[in-house]
Amino acid sequence: MTARQPTRRSILKSAGGLSAAMALGAGGILAAASPAAAADDGFGLRIVDRNEGDPRMWYYRFATAEIGWNPGVNVLLPDDYHYSGRTYPVLYLFHGGGTDQDFITFDRENIREMTAGRPLIVVMPDGGHGGWYSNAVSSNVGPRNWESFHIGQLLPWVEANFRTYAEYDGRAVAGFSMGGFGALKYAAKYYGHFASVSAHSGPASLRRDNGLVVHWANATSAVLDLNGGTVYGAPLWDQARVSADNPVERIESFRNKRLFLVAGTSPDPVSWFDTVNETQVLAGQREFRGLLGNAGIPHEWYEVPGGHFIRHDLLQRDIDGIVGRLRRA
Repeated sequence: MTARQPTRRSILKSAGGLSAAMALGAGGILAAASPAAAADDGFGLRIVDRNEGDPRMWYYRFATAEIGWNPGVNVLLPDDYHYSGRTYPVLYLFHGGGTDQDFITFDRENIREMTAGRPLIVVMPDGGHGGWYSNAVSSNVGPRNWESFHIGQLLPWVEANFRTYAEYDGRAVAGFSMGGFGALKYAAKYYGHFASVSAHSGPASLRRDNGLVVHWANATSAVLDLNGGTVYGAPLWDQARVSADNPVERIESFRNKRLFLVAGTSPDPVSWFDTVNETQVLAGQREFRGLLGNAGIPHEWYEVPGGHFIRHDLLQRDIDGIVGRLRRA
């Protein structure tokens, strides 16, 4: 398969550059969404749209008080789900940031073909164009509590509505770019939730280079999601939150997990922005891997040519490794 071009360059188009992104008080960037309607399913979620016509890819859109608009979720089922009667492990697969990234991202990346014949449910939720899989410190467009939505609502909803192993060895989490960071973050903060974690070009170090990734998260969230609000606070950060989310400060939380890391090593011939992006990802993953090695924590890693994009061969290898690690269907 041919890899898609990097997806974060749309951030520059939307933000008009980093200087515009840091104009945190600017108004009118995103319109406010209507508050979510009251939920009635016991998890704080109410289905407002759904499509279960495809035998494998089921689609839902939820109203939730945690998000000021109705986020979507794709649930990709195994080929034999409807007649096997078996229980399956689950992969939570997270998209990256940018205006062209949402819950259908991995459908465009041929995730159906990659999982064909494999006994695995794949859940692909919205995470916001710049949500960073976090509860925002501040928002000018209503609630944007992605972490609470994913961990506190979506995960138990999936386990109540599909035949899944609701246990540590039954769950994996993975993602690309911003989603790779989200996977590392959730696996560390919620240690007993996920037995496998994967970051495909995902940042693993928030504070390095004077906190470049924190500034990046604040800037992109301000422009793309929060209308001037931020994930971590500006001009002063919520330091406790940064430390709680920072993979390199949570090394022991990765012990006894399958850990899969990918980063590119070459400049992107198309986009200067994505070259800088992947350079920072690579440096952060190397810092992370060094700390893992010092702690004696096994991990699988790849440094491969190219810039900031999803590498289908390594995503396929990762999926096969996830199936091998998790409890068998």
